[in-house]
Amino acid sequence: MTFEPVIGIEVHAQLRTRSKMFCGCATAFGLPPNAQTCPVCLGLPGALPVVNARAVEMAVRTGLALNCTVRATNQFARKNYFYPDLPKGYQISQYDLPICEHGWIALTLNGTTKTVGIRRAHLEEDAGKNLHADQRTGSFVDLNRAGTPLLEIVTEPDVHSAEEAVTYLKSLRDVLMYLDVCDGNMEQGSLRCEPNLSLRPVGSDALGTKVELKNINSFKFVKDAVEYEIARQTKVLTEGGTIHQETRLWDVNRGQTVVMRSKEDAHDYRYFPDPDLLPVSLDDAWVDGLRSTIQELPKDRYQRFTSDYGLPDYDAGVLTSARALADYFEACVALFAEPKIISNFVMSEVLRELNQSGSPVESSPVSPERLVELLRLVHDGTISLNVAKELFPELYAGDQSATQLVEAKGLRQLSDETELQALVDDVIEKHPAQVEQYQGGKEGVLGFFVGQVMKASKGKANPQKVNVLLKTRLSQ
Repeated sequence: MTFEPVIGIEVHAQLRTRSKMFCGCATAFGLPPNAQTCPVCLGLPGALPVVNARAVEMAVRTGLALNCTVRATNQFARKNYFYPDLPKGYQISQYDLPICEHGWIALTLNGTTKTVGIRRAHLEEDAGKNLHADQRTGSFVDLNRAGTPLLEIVTEPDVHSAEEAVTYLKSLRDVLMYLDVCDGNMEQGSLRCEPNLSLRPVGSDALGTKVELKNINSFKFVKDAVEYEIARQTKVLTEGGTIHQETRLWDVNRGQTVVMRSKEDAHDYRYFPDPDLLPVSLDDAWVDGLRSTIQELPKDRYQRFTSDYGLPDYDAGVLTSARALADYFEACVALFAEPKIISNFVMSEVLRELNQSGSPVESSPVSPERLVELLRLVHDGTISLNVAKELFPELYAGDQSATQLVEAKGLRQLSDETELQALVDDVIEKHPAQVEQYQGGKEGVLGFFVGQVMKASKGKANPQKVNVLLKTRLSQ
């Protein structure tokens, strides 16, 4: 019997608010343990929560971008469970009345487009973090993160492979970052994903027993964990075994999933409306106003980059993966109408320097104006593309313009045809044997002559013009 994977994915996106979901404590990352806490996020008796309006706004904008229905009235509930990092003994979340539901997102994979349904997107608060660095002195709890606003986005079971899972997560991350509601940093826990995976016989509509996968903080690990779990469950079922409903952790070092605990059902959490919080009522006009603020999303921008600029799918995918990068590219095109030339240079030289310096593109010391000046020097034949690539690190690190660097280093390309013709004639005269080979049909020898001319010019000769002059001269 062959089996089909059925995968639903839960994503917890940390919202980019300056304060927590129900109190005024900051949400900054990396502070000393318990440095940003108060009676509310510590769960002290008598402390009352107040809803963060900015988090509600971000949730609605995200829901609209994901084609969801926004509930005019939604409600917070208490999700009851006991764990050391949950100071109140319950988590404030949403259950039967989530803020957004019934949406979808379109994915393109291997040239095929499919839709993944969004079952719900609801607001909740994050828990704290248990610290086990030195178990000789015991474990500790850091509640800096407790109360941080999260938007949990849950798909329908519409994903059927590890590759689809990664494509969905990347597409969702792009949307969240375009909206500026989440920074998408998986390593710091700003974006956490939990695939729920089961197998069923091919052709069956019934769902199998699902396993939830946790502790996954990169797209690579998502792919590895899902592929491993598909193989593990296939082996169990093929051998006549039973899949247990459980939560499993991805062990990076061992490259396998391991049991964490048995998986709870919703009734185990004993949800009930939070008596300290009134239902949240959203005005239709206010929601429509937020809808009007949503700018062009990654999928639409990708399609425009391929149609308006004629970029290949790969280029468009890279350039629209982040809004700031797409803005940078379009600012360059507005100054210099050569999209493919700009695309190639941005994806290779610009992104390499940004990655090495750990800087976002919006902080690039090479503005669109400075980059375009460099590319114009290539386009008009002043310097070669190779010279431009060699100069770019200096352009990135310093404050000189591209023209100033070219002049200071004496790198202006030799394009005068009279001077080039003299070099070509001299090289041909010195290599009669190679001339005879070329004229005898060995056209590959042309590269030898180009190399000799470039050597004679100390690399400054315009290679395109050299090629033309050599072919003309050798055919005489």
